[in-house]
Amino acid sequence: MVAVQAVAKQVGVSQKRVMPIIALVRGKQVDEAVNILELSSSPWARVVAKTVKSAAANAENNLLADRDSLRIVRITADVAPSMRRFKPHARGRVGRMHRRSCHITVVVDEEATDGP
Repeated sequence: MVAVQAVAKQVGVSQKRVMPIIALVRGKQVDEAVNILELSSSPWARVVAKTVKSAAANAENNLLADRDSLRIVRITADVAPSMRRFKPHARGRVGRMHRRSCHITVVVDEEATDGP
């Protein structure tokens, strides 16, 4: 079967903060991954869970896949453009701040079933 993906763009969190959350669910079944993410205390786990659910819904609607047999094949957090802001510093100078963001990509595929 062809893999199906969902992408959450311009998520307002740095890639570094999302990577441990993503590592929790990499390679797991979709239902198991959603349960793990919903029980997580991180506020960014909800965004990752929403993207996983979207990828599963895409597979169900577009390819008529069975949700119970879906597995996360690939999940990544890629760097997105960061917003640049300025903050006043001492003696009339200015300091530059970067508000980082990322793109979260989830790819799901059906498990290979050993049939006749």
